[in-house]
Amino acid sequence: MPKTELKIIEIRNSDYDALKKLFLEERRRTFSWLDQSEFQLDDFEKLTQGEFILTAFYNTKIVGFISIWMPNNFIHHLYVDHHYHGKSIGTELLKASIKKTAFPITLKCLEKNTKAIHFYKRKGFIEKERGNSEHGTYILFELLENIH
Repeated sequence: MPKTELKIIEIRNSDYDALKKLFLEERRRTFSWLDQSEFQLDDFEKLTQGEFILTAFYNTKIVGFISIWMPNNFIHHLYVDHHYHGKSIGTELLKASIKKTAFPITLKCLEKNTKAIHFYKRKGFIEKERGNSEHGTYILFELLENIH
């Protein structure tokens, strides 16, 4: 049986098409309560412009990414293909991003995205505050040390 290999690298131009599709599909799946017509294929490039992006490969398939606004150490997006959940890909993306940033690291997560909230809490993120956005209440999380 071949060994499964997870590889995380900085985004390459050849990764964009697969990441655009993954971003669109997983946003539609994650934010099912929102108007699905809001999500477009070209959103990936618009919503990650200027951000540092790491791409996750499982064997040779793109299965996730993390994007960070480096001036503030702010994780803007973290998505893993739902077929690959439970394989520590999100955790490994977080670990790889920690090596590129400084603490504290922050992110916002919509309150209705309970699966993500549980994931971030398990990794050691703490709730700093709550606020309102056009898509509902969000939680601002902060990480002060390496993840659990």
